[in-house]
Amino acid sequence: MTAFGVDEAGKGPVLGSMFAAAVVGDPGDLPDGVADSKRLSPARREALDAEIRERCAVGVAEVPVERIDDPETDMNALTVDAQANALAEVAADGLAGHVDAGDVDEARFGRRVADGVPADVDVTAEHGADDEYALVAAASVVAKVARDDHVADLSAAYGDVGSGYPSDPATRDFLREYVREHGDLPACARESWQTSRDALAAAEQAGLDEF
Repeated sequence: MTAFGVDEAGKGPVLGSMFAAAVVGDPGDLPDGVADSKRLSPARREALDAEIRERCAVGVAEVPVERIDDPETDMNALTVDAQANALAEVAADGLAGHVDAGDVDEARFGRRVADGVPADVDVTAEHGADDEYALVAAASVVAKVARDDHVADLSAAYGDVGSGYPSDPATRDFLREYVREHGDLPACARESWQTSRDALAAAEQAGLDEF
């Protein structure tokens, strides 16, 4: 039975965009081994991404840094928008499926995603849906591969940026060195994240110490 699954990747990093993906198809058509992307190696995710795209309809939406830093919005609204935009690329009237809830209120999140899709779709949002529903797991794989490709592009442009997550020492080192050298954050940094603010504050304090 044809259905959809939707998930996102890159909500928490200090560097780069967030991505959402929607996968439409019969769960039985998915390749073996589809699981929540966090449980898979990068190489396995890439292989599955290629197979998923061959067997199912796939939509991907990107939320760039500029929108993430916009004070007029928040991550819940952006997650809804990203999931809705990804689903809108492949949805048709009467389609039903699951999305990974990005809000404490699952029902509210599902309604908001459905409202953002031009087609008449039946959206059920659940926390941990990527562990429960194969199509959502497939969407998590596609979204994570899109995010990984994006980070690879950032590394090609800036040098090693690490994973982009605040917990990654390589990412923190990159931000600190970039700010020290250029006096400002790189364009790929989420200025509103505390890690970015800390990098700017550290550079300012170092300048005062030198003075």
